[in-house]
Amino acid sequence: MNRYFIEVAYKGAQYSGFQVQENAHTVQAEVDRALSLLLREKVESTGSSRTDAGVNARQNFLHFDTAQPLHPQFLYKINAILPPDVVLKGVYRVPAEANSRFAALGRSYEYTLYTRKDPFMQDRGYFFPYKLDVDALQEAAGIIREYSDFTTFSKRNTQVRTFICAIEQSYWTVSGEHIVYNVSANRFLRGMVRGLVGTMLRVGRGKLTIPEFRAAIESRDCTRADFAVPPQGLFLMEVRYPEGLLEPVSFIR
Repeated sequence: MNRYFIEVAYKGAQYSGFQVQENAHTVQAEVDRALSLLLREKVESTGSSRTDAGVNARQNFLHFDTAQPLHPQFLYKINAILPPDVVLKGVYRVPAEANSRFAALGRSYEYTLYTRKDPFMQDRGYFFPYKLDVDALQEAAGIIREYSDFTTFSKRNTQVRTFICAIEQSYWTVSGEHIVYNVSANRFLRGMVRGLVGTMLRVGRGKLTIPEFRAAIESRDCTRADFAVPPQGLFLMEVRYPEGLLEPVSFIR
């Protein structure tokens, strides 16, 4: 058996999330269906990062095993089977024990706000036509890097054993009518990025002071966070692996 990592990107608007779920339309189910059709065998992949319903990804990974050689036009053929809102970007040979989820060193997300009505951003951002104190947002984003326990920003009904995350980057950028939160960490909790964004927006709107923001983090109480920002503004941007793990497979275009 050979193990392959596959790199995908997708628009999440039409999906009930990334991970396979019973009686639900998911990105992973579409990928498994395409792989199974092309390889003519049942394929059940393993995903690196779960994303919620409506969340987008510029880069996510899965792995699967097969004893078959991959067709020289594998990439072209898979993309012909996949729906228009999912694309397979690359295939990589990896050692048999490599796991797309557990081998990941870190992940990066972006959350985009747009401040003026724009029909082309409707499924790629959060329309937020309200006055914001960007300096307060930036201060709150910097404070996040001082902490490691993010229990406050994890939705309930999660099965994780620890709420400890190592935040590597946390900052906002402003470009015209777009305001983007950028965050990177070794791992993320369920609903964490949207919880961070929603709570920081309360700071930016003057509804939560910086000391109150710190107190919310330190409370380890998810009722003190605001998760009520829509999913379409969130993008999984990158999944990082150890250097040399991924060996690209070349195909005929």
